[in-house]
Amino acid sequence: MTGTIYGVGLGPGDQDLMSVKSDRLIRNAKHVAFFRKAGRKGQARQIVNGMLPEGVIEFPMEYPVTTEIPLDDPRYNEILSAFYAEVTDHLISLAQSGEDVVVLCEGDPFFYGSFMHIYTRVKDHVPTVVVPAITGMSGAWTATGAPITWGDDVLTVVMGTHSEEMLTKHIRDTDALVIMKIGTNFDKVVRALKAGGKYDAAHLVQFATMEKQTVCKLSEMTEKVTPYFSIIVVHGQGRRP
Repeated sequence: MTGTIYGVGLGPGDQDLMSVKSDRLIRNAKHVAFFRKAGRKGQARQIVNGMLPEGVIEFPMEYPVTTEIPLDDPRYNEILSAFYAEVTDHLISLAQSGEDVVVLCEGDPFFYGSFMHIYTRVKDHVPTVVVPAITGMSGAWTATGAPITWGDDVLTVVMGTHSEEMLTKHIRDTDALVIMKIGTNFDKVVRALKAGGKYDAAHLVQFATMEKQTVCKLSEMTEKVTPYFSIIVVHGQGRRP
């Protein structure tokens, strides 16, 4: 019998916010795979600390590049494509030998996650199941203590990797806003928020739902920002009774 590859959403970081299905699959896994940067434990792996059964076989999938090469450099896609081909060959081989594999996915597997690149490469070869989850951004806006949208507000989710001009346009044209993948683009994002007229309304949420969670107005931020675990939120102010 052929095994199944499960893309399991872990949610925003708090184990209590995982789905019952994700919890069950993780606690009964024989094989688990997860992404990480070389030399790091991997955030997905750390989220499930204490949940994995004894004797589980771990397969860390270490990115060959992250920010070392610009996204628009042709080598970036070439290197990552080769990486995804290598790891998916291993996952397919495990499934074809009859083993189920749980792939740990931060947030939701189909929302800007690396698992999507595995999914498109394995789904036509072996049974593949995706387990959805609470997204990191919903954990972030909930942490602010205010609804993200009201009535007919338009919500825009934008990546900080866009050009400053594109960011400014999206920021100016929407009611409610989430900015993700801030990374090394933090200063650019701040400039775009100011140009788009939403800087004073923006909140910065770091480590949403985790022990180190912090929430503050972006304009009042005085401490060092941890961009990888940061999301910027601007609440809509639309129609309400």
